[in-house]
Amino acid sequence: MGRSRDNREYGADASAGAGPVSRHADASAVGVGRHLGGQRQMPGWLKVTTAVLTVVLLGGLGFAGYWYFRLQSNITTAPLSAGDGAANSDSTGRMQILILGSDTREGKNAEYGSVQDSLGYGKSDVMMLMDISADNKRVSVISFPRDLLVDIPQCKDQKTKQSFPALRGVMINEAMSQAGIGCAVDTVNKLTGLTVDHFMMADFNAVKELSNTVGGVDVCISDAVYDPDSRLRLPKGTSSVQGEMALAFLRTRHAFADGGDLGRIKAQQGFLSSLTRKIKDDGTLSSPAKLLNIADTVTQNLTVDEGLASVPSLLTIGNRLKDINISKVAFVAVPTTPALSDTNRLQIAEPAGSQLFAALRDDVDLTDPRARATPTPSETAAPAAEPTETPVPPYNKAVQPVTVANGSGVPGRAQEIVQALVTGGFTQTGQFAATPVTQSAVYYGTDFADVAADVAALLGIPAAQVQPAPGVVGVQAYLGTDFTSGATYGAVALPADIVNQTAGDSLCQQANPFLIVQN
Repeated sequence: MGRSRDNREYGADASAGAGPVSRHADASAVGVGRHLGGQRQMPGWLKVTTAVLTVVLLGGLGFAGYWYFRLQSNITTAPLSAGDGAANSDSTGRMQILILGSDTREGKNAEYGSVQDSLGYGKSDVMMLMDISADNKRVSVISFPRDLLVDIPQCKDQKTKQSFPALRGVMINEAMSQAGIGCAVDTVNKLTGLTVDHFMMADFNAVKELSNTVGGVDVCISDAVYDPDSRLRLPKGTSSVQGEMALAFLRTRHAFADGGDLGRIKAQQGFLSSLTRKIKDDGTLSSPAKLLNIADTVTQNLTVDEGLASVPSLLTIGNRLKDINISKVAFVAVPTTPALSDTNRLQIAEPAGSQLFAALRDDVDLTDPRARATPTPSETAAPAAEPTETPVPPYNKAVQPVTVANGSGVPGRAQEIVQALVTGGFTQTGQFAATPVTQSAVYYGTDFADVAADVAALLGIPAAQVQPAPGVVGVQAYLGTDFTSGATYGAVALPADIVNQTAGDSLCQQANPFLIVQN
């Protein structure tokens, strides 16, 4: 019995009749080898499978590491703000990105002019604000004409720490030329009342390489056209453009409509609509391989703020956009009119401009203004007071003094409200500029409470914002920054044609009659 136990423990050959084996007789039986010696060998197929999986895993990690390092090293950054305040470097929910096209002629762009053509940081050849809704179901892309005259706030170059004074009535494309991209962001914030979360700036080369990467973008034009300045030459109808011709299509200033900046903007929007459809149809945003190729192309020619200066941040944007219905990607141009100071320049058209900016601040679906995303002040205000038991005697609206104090910050805003009052029967009106306030109100003097209630009801101002003011003669409607558009407080008022097109629309650009050529 003892031998049997010893043979089992020490590996002796019982069939040979051998006696007990010394615990130390065979050095090879010592340690781990002693315990493994009796186990089955790993099957060949399992060895091969394990080796393959190991190679694949290491290769995948190496591939991911390579691409992460490559994309990360491509990224160039710049400060988000050129002011002294803290910048909003990240965003949760709704995201707004200012997209800029630089006209710099340095490096790969030298063939389009000399460095002297773009002083300082260069000018923004293209300026668009992309607004992604919090639920990722819609996108608004707002184009700012480069000829638009605006006020630029005081800006500081974050690299040199040099400050530049505020400027009034200058072209918006000059905002970044002295203090950098952050000054363009600050200018758009000041103009719109929004707070931009991020920016992306690309140069001429980015357009060429991106159009090549996606295999061309379809564009349509009403007639054959040739523009010697941009070197754009296209036949009538639909053409696929890429490389130099794609850049020429986006840069041309004379080929479309009347040869002005607004025709150029519509052509750019048409190009982006077509690009959006192609990317969606090709499944690019759902394909890691295709997305990596585009990301590599874009990041080599892109400057972003610090909040976007990582590969995950950039890829997150693509992930947010992948499921959006293209009919909910709205392309809009800021409403403009020829400037009074220079008819070759543009200024914001009022009240349409203020209406658009108010709708953006309220997160309105521009493709369907009736679908407000946030409640208006009138929807959240206290309900109107119950009427008294004693009926108020009727009065003659036409003889009641009603004035409009414009504290909205929008020049000419009072006239729109005056017109609404006159239409409502209050024909004895006046208006004047007032100190800006954040909340609108209706004030009334002695014995004018009933008139004030009717004026407030006509304008949609809540009863909680109707207040007595003995120093007021009659009734005064004081407009605040919460009532910058429309004739009804809290209502969305937008021009019917504010959206030029959606990404779902295939439109042909109208050729400039002076540049039409025979096919």
